[in-house]
Amino acid sequence: MKGFCQGTGDEGNTVKGPTIGGPFTLIDTEHRLVTERNLRGNWVLLYFGYTSSPDVGPEEVQKMAKAIDILESKQNLKVIPVFVTIDPQRDSPSQLRAYLKEFDPRIGGLTGPITAIRQMAQEYRVYFKKVEEDGDDYLIDSSHKMYLMDPNMEIVRCFGLEYDTEQLSEAILNEVNKIPK
Repeated sequence: MKGFCQGTGDEGNTVKGPTIGGPFTLIDTEHRLVTERNLRGNWVLLYFGYTSSPDVGPEEVQKMAKAIDILESKQNLKVIPVFVTIDPQRDSPSQLRAYLKEFDPRIGGLTGPITAIRQMAQEYRVYFKKVEEDGDDYLIDSSHKMYLMDPNMEIVRCFGLEYDTEQLSEAILNEVNKIPK
């Protein structure tokens, strides 16, 4: 993986560490099976969150939607936004579809069995833990990571909460422009 997962980053540095990412099999909002192979050939912005997140989650999805819009409208660059739920018990395909439509219909949603979500989160080094609340209502503590994947589905950059929309779209554009056409 190139770049850093926190901080605004030293663009020129390359960090070699444990492999992040890997194969997955999940379900999209139309109940179709989706694997990493379905996304190959595209730049992908991957975010791990959940639809009942009270504040940070919606802000991150909004940031993702706006960054994608800036890249497409101003730079003519297509990046596929994908939201992976870390709360598959509550985030059914239809719940994900309704939630993401509120932000941008281009954002794809993925869910699946809890074991598949846990495995993917582990492969992508995404932390999440259910925090018990009242009855069936609970929150999830998570790392709120966003990943830029290249057309080979390899992680190029990881973005944390400290990026605003402009910084996010600019950093994505910089990474895409580093790759020879």
